[in-house]
Amino acid sequence: MLSVLHIENIAVIESADIRFGPGFNALTGETGAGKSIVVDAMSAVTGERTSRELIRTGAKSALVTGIFTGGKALPPFWAENGLAADENGELLLQREIMPDGKNVCRVNGRPVTVAQLKALGRQLLNIHGQHDGQQLLDEGCHLEYLDRFGETGEALVAYRAAYEGLTELDRKITSLRMDESEKARRVDTLQFQINELERADLTSGEEESLNERRDILRNAADLSEAAQGAHYALSGDEDSAGAVALLMEAERALEAVAGVSPELDELRERLADCRCQAQDAADSARDLSGGFDFEPGELDQLEGRLDLLYRLKKKYGSSVEEMLEYLERSQRELDEIQFADDTLFRLEGERIKALEKARTQAQILSEERKKAGGALEERIQMELAQLDMPKVRFRVEFAPVENENGLNADGMDMVRFLMSANVGEDLKPIQKIASGGELARIMLALKNVLAENDDVGTLVFDEVDTGVSGRAAQKVAEKLAQVARHKQVLCVTHLPQLAAMADVHFSVEKGEKNGRTFTAVESLDRPRRQRELARLTSGDRITDAALDSAGELLDGAEAYKKRL
Repeated sequence: MLSVLHIENIAVIESADIRFGPGFNALTGETGAGKSIVVDAMSAVTGERTSRELIRTGAKSALVTGIFTGGKALPPFWAENGLAADENGELLLQREIMPDGKNVCRVNGRPVTVAQLKALGRQLLNIHGQHDGQQLLDEGCHLEYLDRFGETGEALVAYRAAYEGLTELDRKITSLRMDESEKARRVDTLQFQINELERADLTSGEEESLNERRDILRNAADLSEAAQGAHYALSGDEDSAGAVALLMEAERALEAVAGVSPELDELRERLADCRCQAQDAADSARDLSGGFDFEPGELDQLEGRLDLLYRLKKKYGSSVEEMLEYLERSQRELDEIQFADDTLFRLEGERIKALEKARTQAQILSEERKKAGGALEERIQMELAQLDMPKVRFRVEFAPVENENGLNADGMDMVRFLMSANVGEDLKPIQKIASGGELARIMLALKNVLAENDDVGTLVFDEVDTGVSGRAAQKVAEKLAQVARHKQVLCVTHLPQLAAMADVHFSVEKGEKNGRTFTAVESLDRPRRQRELARLTSGDRITDAALDSAGELLDGAEAYKKRL
C-alpha cells in the first residue's frame, strides 16, 4: 500500500507529507483546493505521463516521493531491471520533474527510466479518474475489459501470432497480383536496370582501388622524382658517395681495432646494421622510382571508369556494395514476377492452411471469451445490486467480425455491453440509456470486478462519484468500504456519505501566505471530521443540526464497518 506521499512544488502545493493508512482513505475539500493535484502527484511518482506545467511557479523543479509498504516483493521486476527491495520490504519511488521536461527517477535510491518507473508503478497503484466512465461509452474498449476479466492473454497471444502469419501471406499475395500491363512495365524496368548493372561488371572495393591508383597517376612525376632523390642520397653516383658507402667506410675504420674495445665492437655492429638497412632502403627507392611509369591513356581509362561508377551511384546506391545489393534485389524481384503464377499457387496453398490455423485459434479465444462473458454478467449484476441497482440487467453481446475472413487483429468477436435500467425495457447499448449516476456505478462495479484479478494493492478513485447522490451515494460508500477490506482505497470525493465511511479522512485546504497561494493537506480527528461532513452537506453555514446529522453519519458508517 501507499503509506507516505511527499510532494514538493507541485502546482499550488509547496510542500506536503501525507501519511495514508490501510483501508479506506478519503480526501475532501472545496472545489479548486488541490485534491486532484494530490492524484496528479500519485500519477507522476508511478511513472505516468505528466507535464512540466505542474511545477510550482518560481520553483527550480518539482519532486514527488512515494513509500510503498506491505506489497509483494515483485521478483520478476527486480530480475528484469537489476533492482532489489530494501531489507524492510519498503519501496521508495522518487520522481523529480525539471523545467526543461527532463525527469530524474529513482527506486530505492537507484536511478531508473520513466518507463521502468511506470512498469513498477502499475503493479503498485491503479488510478480510476472521473472520466473513466467515458471509456465505458466507447464500445471499442468493451472487448479489452472482457479480456482483462477473462484473463485470455495466452489465447490472445497465440491467435495474434497466427493472424500475423495470415496477414503476411496476404501482403505477399497482393504484391504479386498485378495487372498484365503493370507487370510488363515493371519487368521492362527491372531488365533494363539489371542489364545496366551487369554490363558495368562491378567488383566490391574497386572504387577505393581506382581512387588510390588515380591519385598515384596524377602525381606520378613527383613521386618518381622523390624516389630517385632518395635513391641518390642513399647510393650516390660516380662523383659522390651515398649514405650506404659512408656507412661502409665508417664500419671499415673500426675493423682495424676489432677486439680491442668492447664499446667500439658494439658500435661497429650497429653501423653494420645501419648499412644493411640503408642498402635495403636504397633498393626499394630504386624499384619504386621505376614503378610510377604508366601507359599513355591509362589515366583517361581510369577516369572514365570512375565517372561510370558515379553515374550508376546516382541511380542505384551510394557505393558499389549498395549497387550490388540493388542488383541482387532486382534479380530476385524479376524472378518473383516471372514465376509469379507458381509463387501465387504456393502462397495461396500456404494461406489456406494459415487461415485454418487462425480460425482455430480464434475459436479457442472466442470460447474463452464467451465463458468469461457469462461470468462477467453475473458478477456485474451482483455488484450493481449492491450499488442500489437491483433491477438493472447487464449483458455481454457477441457478434461476428464482418469481413471476408471473419477475423481481425482481436479475433472473430465483436463485443459490446448492453443494459436495461428499468423493468420491462429492452437491453440497449450503455451509451444510449445510462445516466451519469448509473454510468458511475456501472464503472465502479466493473473496476471492482477487474481489480479482483490483479495484485495491485492500492486503488485510487478521483471523483468517480460524479452524478451520484442520496441512497445511491450510500451504496457506493458501502461498496468502497467492502473493497477496502482487502485493498487500500484512496478516494477524492465531494459526497459526505463516502467521506464518513473512510478509515482515514484528509482535508485539502487552500490559503494564502506571503502573497502566494498554497494548499495544505491535514488528517482530521473526529470533531474536525464532523465539521467537514457538515460543510459537505450544508455549505459554509454550519448549523447545530448539520453537525448532529454529520455525527449520525459517522456513527452509521462505524456501525456498518463493524458489521463487515
